[in-house]
Formats: sequence, structure tokens, C-alpha cells
Amino acid sequence: MLSVVNVDGSAPNGSLIDEFVREGARRMLAAALEAEANAYIAELVGEKDENGPRLVVRNGYHRPRSVTTAAGTVEVKAPRVNDKRVDESGERRRFSSAILPPWCRKSPKISEVLPLLCLYGLSSGDFVPALEQFLGSTAGLSPATITRLTVQWQADHTAFGERDLSASDYVYVWADGIHPRIRLDQARAAVLVLMGVRANGTKELIAMADGYRESSESWAGLLRDCQRRGMRSPVLAVGDGALGFWKALAEIYPSTRPQRCWVHKTADVLDSLPKSAKPAAKKALQDIYNAEDRDHAAKAIKVFAGQYGAKFPKAVKKIVVDQDELLAFYDFPAEHWIHLRTTNPIESTFATVRLRTKVTKGAGSRAAAALAMVFKLVESAQARWRAVNAPHLVALVRAGARFERGQLVERPEALAS
Repeated sequence: MLSVVNVDGSAPNGSLIDEFVREGARRMLAAALEAEANAYIAELVGEKDENGPRLVVRNGYHRPRSVTTAAGTVEVKAPRVNDKRVDESGERRRFSSAILPPWCRKSPKISEVLPLLCLYGLSSGDFVPALEQFLGSTAGLSPATITRLTVQWQADHTAFGERDLSASDYVYVWADGIHPRIRLDQARAAVLVLMGVRANGTKELIAMADGYRESSESWAGLLRDCQRRGMRSPVLAVGDGALGFWKALAEIYPSTRPQRCWVHKTADVLDSLPKSAKPAAKKALQDIYNAEDRDHAAKAIKVFAGQYGAKFPKAVKKIVVDQDELLAFYDFPAEHWIHLRTTNPIESTFATVRLRTKVTKGAGSRAAAALAMVFKLVESAQARWRAVNAPHLVALVRAGARFERGQLVERPEALAS
């Protein structure tokens, strides 16, 4: 590839390194599209009509198309495939690229950037000059396009909040109230989040709404809505001890066992200790939730109480009073303990949202739009969530299997055979 280079090392369309990256991306995409089309034709090489000619052949290229990617905007020519086969209804079959569908003008990564920029307060008119500096082009990202996207995000969030949950069996759930730095309703300053693990071990966002983080009424409203849409009672719920969630859970899903988050509890305990005592106390708390089983964890609590009870009774009380809720995870498969003792699945997901959003006078100033944009960010992140360890054990938990010291000791009668 030959490029014109200015005296300062830049190229006509930006820096030389950006030109190399875009050209590399263009060539890799072109090669992938060629390989995809060739594989499709090779698979159907035996398909012929009555006179002998093959029914699936190459037919040149489509018109060049600009596609906005994380590497910038590149121009590609997708291979054209002439597929003369017809289906049972008489309709012509068509080759459609899974890499670059006909409607695609930007990569999913770019779609993730857009709600972030909106939450930063960037107006639709500012997208053109802002993105042009980074992507080298704004093809397919006009102000009108951004406006249509924000409307679509709100529609997607509304549809998500109204979907049927009767076919989704959430065995474990995590609950937390998140405070992203966006302007929601002034009186309703938190995003209430409910995530769950389905019987196949995959994690999934269940519900997300604005409300009061500490309010049992707000949590009750969210849980009642989930119940109305068919959500079964989870086996275990994990959350911060300060949430109004627990009162709402006891009312709406009374059979669900509570598990207090050890990250929140540790922070709460350490806040009541002097600075000099915190390192050793933190290690003592880790000995509790990292113990090999419930019995050893209970012994570690006694050790903690003996070490700190005389000088810091309030700190010890925070652990002793909630001992059953703090150690509930030990009654489940050992492979799941790391997932169940904290609300980290929610915290880690929203870390990016929390850090990259702030109060603005732009798109983030309306609660509906802001929630919709946060939802789109979480929806994108959800595709990368890992299933829990030993996912096959989740179905056993739902079926009522009994575990001791993290090991299966009794299968449900229905699964005994």
C-alpha cells in the first residue's frame, strides 16, 4: 500500500498509523467476506439444474459500502452470490453474509459507544464533528440517525420491561441499587437492578427500573411486576444488607433464602473500626467467607468476635446478627460459592456505566432516555457474561438437591434415577 505522507508524518485522512489500521481492517474484512462466500458456494457445489449448470455461483461484487468500525470507517465490496435455488414455497433463496449483513453500516462496538456519548451529554448535532475526529468519517451517524436510535432505545427498554418471564426460571438472583451519575427523577435517584442465573447456568438481566435504593416500596413494585409477568420464586437472593429489597422479598417471594453480600458487609464493618485495626480485621473477615465449609466459617466468626468484641462490639455485632444470612451460600454447590457471596456480577457490570456517566443537561436529563441508554449498555455487556461455574448443578439446586460442605449428598427423588 502506497500512501502520501506529509512532512509531519501525517496522512491526508489523519495519522499514518490510523491509515495503516484502517487499511488492515479493510483487507481483513474483505478476506473474511471472500472466504465466507467461497465456503457457501463450495458447500452447494453439487446443486445443479436439469440442464447441468450449477445453481449457486459467484456473480461479482455488490456496490462499495462504507462501514464504521472500531478501527474507523472502511470501504468494502461484499461478494455477490447468485443463488438460483427456490424453497418449498417457491421463493428464491438468497445468500446473506453473517459477517456483514445487508443492513449493516456500523459494528456493534460503535453501537455501544453511542449511548455512552449520549449519557455524557453530547447532543445529536455534536456527534458529526466529535466522531469524525476518531473514526475518520461519520457515515451512517447523522443527527437524525442518533435521534432515531434514542427513540428505538426507549422502545427496546419498554419492551424489555414488559416481556413474559414465565419461561425463564431464575434460580439465583442478585439485587442492588446503582447510582450512576446521570440525572434521573430528582426524587428517584437510583437504578434498581435485578440479575439472575437461569437453570442452565447462564446469567441474565431480569429487571431494571428507577427508584429509591433503600425503599422497600420501590423494590416491592419491581418484584411484583416480575411476579405478575410470571417469574418463579428464586432459591437464593444476594444483596446488600442495607437494601429495602429484603422486606419486599419476604413479602413477595417468602420462600427465597437471603444471602448478604460480603463486599458490602466487609466495608460496613471496616468503617466502624480505627484505621490501625482495619488490615488485620479485613484478613479475619476473609477467613470467614473463604473458609472450607460452614462449620469452619462459624468458628472463624467466633475468632473474630474474640479478637474484636471487647474493643469494637458494634463491628462484631454487624457480623453476628447476620450470621445466617452471611453463611447461606455454604449450603449450595462449592463451585457456586464464588458467585453467591457477593453482588459482584452487578457491581462489575455497572462499574463502566457508573464511571462513564455524569449529570448532564443533554440526553441524560430525562429519566426515560437515561434509563434506556443505561439499558443498552448493559444489554451489550450481557453478551459477554460468563455462565456460573459447574452450570449443570444449577438445575439440581432448583430441583431441591441437598448439598453439604459444597458437595451433593442427596438428589431429588425426581432425579434419583
